[in-house]
Amino acid sequence: MYQVTFSAQAMQELNKLDKLAQLDAIDPISHLKPADLAHPREPLGQFRRGQKSLYRLRSGDFRFYFEAQGDILHVDYILHRNSLEDFLLRNKLPVSEQQLVEQHSKFWKYLESLTK
Repeated sequence: MYQVTFSAQAMQELNKLDKLAQLDAIDPISHLKPADLAHPREPLGQFRRGQKSLYRLRSGDFRFYFEAQGDILHVDYILHRNSLEDFLLRNKLPVSEQQLVEQHSKFWKYLESLTK
C-alpha cells in the first residue's frame, strides 16, 4: 500500500466534492499496489514528461495525474475528464502548470464571449 499525498490543485478539486464523492474519487488510487505501477493497464496509464514518469488514473469523471516517489504517490493534478487541461496532459503537449491555469481561464472567457 502507498501513502497518497495531494498538491494544492488536487486538494482544491477534491474539496469541491461532498465527502462521499471524495471517498469514491480517491478509492482507486488508495488501492494501487506496486505491481499495478510496474505493469499499468486500464484505467491506469503511464507516460513521461521530460525527466518525470507520470501516471494517469481514471476515477469516474476525474483523472488523477501522479508520481510515484518510493512508497508515496503524489497526486499533482486532479482534472475533470472533459477539461482542456486533461486534453493537454493526455496528449502530452508541452505545457507548464502556469500555462494550464492561463489557458483554462482564457479558454473559458473566450467561450463566454461567444454567448454574449
